[in-house]
Amino acid sequence: MRLISTMLDLGAVPATIGSGRLPSARGPLTHILFDSLRAPVGATRDVLADCPLTDDPLYGDDVPLALYTLYELHYRGFADVDDEWEWDPAALRLRRRLEDAFLRRLRAEIDARFGSDRIAPANVASELRALTTGNGPSVSAFLAEHGTMEHVRDFAVHRSIYQLKEADPHTWAIPRLRGPAKAALVEIQSDEYGGGNEHAMHCELFAGTLRALGLDAEYGAYLDVVPGSTLSTVNLISLFGLHRRWRGALIGHLALFEMCSVRPMQRYVTALERLGVPEATPFYAAHVVADEWHQVLALEQMVGSLVADEPKLSDDIVFGARALDHLEGHAARRLLDAWSRGVPSLRTRCA
Repeated sequence: MRLISTMLDLGAVPATIGSGRLPSARGPLTHILFDSLRAPVGATRDVLADCPLTDDPLYGDDVPLALYTLYELHYRGFADVDDEWEWDPAALRLRRRLEDAFLRRLRAEIDARFGSDRIAPANVASELRALTTGNGPSVSAFLAEHGTMEHVRDFAVHRSIYQLKEADPHTWAIPRLRGPAKAALVEIQSDEYGGGNEHAMHCELFAGTLRALGLDAEYGAYLDVVPGSTLSTVNLISLFGLHRRWRGALIGHLALFEMCSVRPMQRYVTALERLGVPEATPFYAAHVVADEWHQVLALEQMVGSLVADEPKLSDDIVFGARALDHLEGHAARRLLDAWSRGVPSLRTRCA
């Protein structure tokens, strides 16, 4: 697989699923899956049952893209895929195989890093606070101090895979909670969706950032070029969101997201203003304001109330936060390493 030579090439990269179509395959699994999804529902169920899992479910390319694609059937889908595939038994069985591989790999890495001790309900808040200390690599600090226009465009392409669907995966938790935890989540999500104002929705603000940087703002436009490590950060939220069993992990994920947002978002504003593109800052500036309150609301009311209501979810809440920290940290290290070595962090489209 050839890589994009410079970030200046991004302006010429056309949308992949901006037209709503499946991306290019990256290996044997996605070749089989995409051929199946383009066929009538049920016609290739035996083929899907035998799909090979040939690379790393977290950091490879073939398996993460396959899982991302199966999850996307629950979001906006694809123009060349029948909507009935969303709940097809063969597709769901394959998704379960990929999820099991993803979780086994992730659990092994989380336990190796943090240990596997049970979390007492009284310690959940302190465990989440411990993850906000900022000991890992900081993309935002690099961009604020040293970032070039190519760097910020590169970063925006990686982030577009999640930010253009921002808030949607976490919203699946709303019908699965009750009482104060549910009310706190609804308050956070309402702000993410612009309080009902289409133009203030955070996904729309990020689309404005992409346009201001000369990039394609179409949903999923860069799915073909982002690596599997980036896709896995989004697969994580979709996995938690689509399974009621992982509602605690989804809440832990969202809580840490909100608790770690303000300082990086301010740094992105600083970077973009330094580079002379203040028109790209509204998305980040909105988070600086909103997340000052969201971080308190998320920890004290959303997490605190959920722990009080369902203390058995304490382990899952912390696991979700640790998983976010772990996968985002890996993606950040990969990105910073590419920048430090002057090599591309993005893929080019397969033929």
